[in-house]
Amino acid sequence: MTINDITNILEEFAPLDFAEDFDNVGLLVGNASTEVTGVLVTLDTLENVVDEAISKNCNLIVSFHPIIFGGLKKITGKNYVERVVIKAIKNDIAIYANHTALDNARHGVNAKICEVLGLGNTKILLPQKSTFKKITTYVPVESVEDVKRAIFTAGAGEIGNYSNCSFTVEGTGSYKANREANPTKGTIGENHKEQEMMLTCVMPKNKTKSVVDALLHSHPYEEVAYDIQTLDNSNPYIGMGMVGELEIAVPEAQFLSDLKLKMKTPIVRHSNFLNRPIKKVAVLGGSGSFAISAAKSAGADIFITADLKYHQFYEAENQIVLADIGHFETEQFTKNLLVDYLTKKIPNFAVHLSESITNPINYF
Repeated sequence: MTINDITNILEEFAPLDFAEDFDNVGLLVGNASTEVTGVLVTLDTLENVVDEAISKNCNLIVSFHPIIFGGLKKITGKNYVERVVIKAIKNDIAIYANHTALDNARHGVNAKICEVLGLGNTKILLPQKSTFKKITTYVPVESVEDVKRAIFTAGAGEIGNYSNCSFTVEGTGSYKANREANPTKGTIGENHKEQEMMLTCVMPKNKTKSVVDALLHSHPYEEVAYDIQTLDNSNPYIGMGMVGELEIAVPEAQFLSDLKLKMKTPIVRHSNFLNRPIKKVAVLGGSGSFAISAAKSAGADIFITADLKYHQFYEAENQIVLADIGHFETEQFTKNLLVDYLTKKIPNFAVHLSESITNPINYF
């Protein structure tokens, strides 16, 4: 398999189109056409991780965090980022990162946290907007079912738990073919009228190219009229954070004790207890202070995240318990998630879970 084959599989799970605009995701180092000898999955790509990849004969590192985030103007080895890039290139090792694409994925980082904590009835905490597009085209009546079939197969017409969704209305199309045309219907130089169906479907933005290709291939006309609009709708299946419920409510102190064990964290920084049981739980892996308001609006009893600053704990305002369990700790199971997924997709291929320690924070 090539690097491109592997990354295509990863992007079925976490499409890069759903990553945040500020992020740097995708293939960061390497050539997509290179044949892969093995895959090493890690949370961070550090020098010891590259060494591990070398020892395990893996020439592709799949990393949650991107080692290259800002622009590199020089690569001289003066810092850990440059040294990692140099070592990877010297040893023909590619580096791929999916970061916020996996954060926003329906079964990604936050779904894994919910699974570890035993939460049910889960929903996205901050649904992402503008993930849907709408395509409209005009098809001769007798060809509309063929076109629908083609674009549905390419990914159009899916709305939540429903597929093959479309809207059609019949009307009359008109055109005149010039001398260089090769019209399917009508005569060159004459105005032609044709009974057509206006066909409209929604599609996820990451499927735009495949849907357009399918439309152009299946449509009978030489020149195909179509337009695409970006929809501002929120997507309930894509976005940051999740909120779910425990089967049985537990006291706050017991919940935090269980949290420490399940999330393997030695310490939990939290706001004041509210002296009420924990039932509804909001989570957001990594730095999640921006979602405090959303967690309160969702009616969560506690919000679990990382990197909260001193004054941000005041934002609990006796409405919610805020719990900071550490950045690494919220994301630690991400590499297991990716290994499980890749192993199921390519069971006969060498996929390794990194054993290197990459957490930069120690506790005393």
